[in-house]
Amino acid sequence: MKEIRYFYVPDPDSGELPADEAQHAVRVLRLGVGAELVLVDGCGTLYDAVISDAGNHHCRFTITQARPQQPEWQAAIHLALAPTKNMDRVEWFMEKATEIGLDRLSLLDSQFAERHVVKTDRLERVAVAAMKQSHKAWKPTIEPIEPFRHFIARADLPAQRFIAHCYEPAEGDKPFLGDVLRRSEPALVMIGPEGDFSVDEVRAAESAGFRSVSLGTSRLRTETAALVAVHLMRLANR
Repeated sequence: MKEIRYFYVPDPDSGELPADEAQHAVRVLRLGVGAELVLVDGCGTLYDAVISDAGNHHCRFTITQARPQQPEWQAAIHLALAPTKNMDRVEWFMEKATEIGLDRLSLLDSQFAERHVVKTDRLERVAVAAMKQSHKAWKPTIEPIEPFRHFIARADLPAQRFIAHCYEPAEGDKPFLGDVLRRSEPALVMIGPEGDFSVDEVRAAESAGFRSVSLGTSRLRTETAALVAVHLMRLANR
């Protein structure tokens, strides 16, 4: 049985693998001229290709077929996350969310956040690796960290938007996210830091059109809550 090897090539017209992908193909996998590859551009198309020239620092290819892919889910899945102090946990979330299905990750600088600066290059590498491993044709967009109040005021947010938090409402119960998601419509969920969003932030989000929701009865870590939210949005887009 032939092994299928995926490589990320954001510019397939270049005819050459990016340096890190070339090194992996030639020096790690020891692929040579004539070896078959599957290229992914991260924007919805897979390409069948063969290596036409390979050296220690380069790997050129010839595309034999372009295969545009149909989206696996019907509407955009957007997660906004206040990152934890330990970036390993955010990277774990990025890997798993990419495998499940995610279109966009926004990073929030909230009042109780443990981290106010994030370099997204490592998250990009994690997303690329997970995209290839799970044989997906789309790479999630990762946005730089943004102040909470700036984010909730953005004009490009979907109508279906939620904020998950641990506070109890003055009246009634918060609905469970999975019960209120409208199927096949773009959705956004905000997840706070380990110290949760502040009460003022929750009120500001509700005033901006966000609906407060629960993710269940368990108290979840930030990255676990974020993954539960992505999974529920993905299930609503089967």
